[in-house]
Amino acid sequence: MSPLVKVIVTGSECTGKTTLAGELAAHYGTSCSQEFARRYLERQARALTAADVEPIARGQIRAEDAAIARAHRLVILDTDLVSTVVYARHYYGSCPAWIEAEARRRLGDLYLLLHPDVAWVADGLQRDRPDLREHVHDAFRATLVGWAAAVCDVQGTWDERRATALAAIQRYLAEPRDSRDLNRG
Repeated sequence: MSPLVKVIVTGSECTGKTTLAGELAAHYGTSCSQEFARRYLERQARALTAADVEPIARGQIRAEDAAIARAHRLVILDTDLVSTVVYARHYYGSCPAWIEAEARRRLGDLYLLLHPDVAWVADGLQRDRPDLREHVHDAFRATLVGWAAAVCDVQGTWDERRATALAAIQRYLAEPRDSRDLNRG
């Protein structure tokens, strides 16, 4: 049996990650994890603090593990611990070392990095201003490249995003296992 391929849909806020992750999971008939931080934030009646980073990380791990347990060849993750690391650094200046170590250990096989080139849609949650999405996007790119992750840039219209993501996954799945590690970064 082939090892499980983890594809992560990631990037700054309001770039269509949740929608695209759900569409990809439906297309491939596989499981998809939900972004835990979003659900956590919805349940809070207050602004988040640095003390929330560790519970968010633990919840994200549980969500990922549950989706992985239901998957066979491919799993789609609506963000992963890399997001926890990037946002902890962004909001609080640092991230607990255990979370960074776990994020590296659990690094996905393919990251679909969504660009903030689509309209900002306010969703009522505590979010950055639209003008900071490019800054956060750069932080995602720097982290992923610094950790030698396989990254595909996803941008353009919704149809272009979907097509780019599907093509990237198909290319990744078609690559011989031995060559996949050579295509990181």
